[in-house]
Amino acid sequence: MSRTAAKERTTNETKISVTLDLDGTGKSDISTGIGFLDHMLEQLARHSLIDMTIKADGDLHIDAHHTTEDTGWAIGEALNEALGDRRGITRYASCFLPMDECLSRVALDVSGRPFLVWHVDLPADTLGTMETELFREWFQAFAMGARVTLHVENLYGVNTHHIVESCYKALARSLREAIEIDPRMSDVIPSTKGTLGGSL
Repeated sequence: MSRTAAKERTTNETKISVTLDLDGTGKSDISTGIGFLDHMLEQLARHSLIDMTIKADGDLHIDAHHTTEDTGWAIGEALNEALGDRRGITRYASCFLPMDECLSRVALDVSGRPFLVWHVDLPADTLGTMETELFREWFQAFAMGARVTLHVENLYGVNTHHIVESCYKALARSLREAIEIDPRMSDVIPSTKGTLGGSL
């Protein structure tokens, strides 16, 4: 069964289109107008093995907030749609991700219950032209759109670029494992409730 999705999210502030293939090879074609965010989303695609095409046109003449947040929402919503009823997935996964001097950890549950725990302190206020406080907004929107329980923590590190990138790569590796089909349970929804997801 094809695990793909295409989503469009249009508001007065942004217009975003996303296509995902959960069983891809990590190919990406990404353009948000925010260079550092593009770099992070390319890492997300590459290390999750999810093929992603993402195009965003936002009100960057104001700031990067709306484009960053709405991109997180749109990717999350596309992931939620591509997962369908979540039948056969591994569901839980975690990853410790080292990057030079820093170490970050992501743990997630593809549960249908959206929640973000964020324990990441970023030393610098900006990366390129992007305010670093916006990364929490992206992860929050992604968790809500994808309906996943997501815990993100930086254990230590001094370089803001490394800290942020290690969080995205740890998310990618955790997603890769959590959405894999478990060959021993390929036709079973991994919950004693018999269902995952549903309406918020």
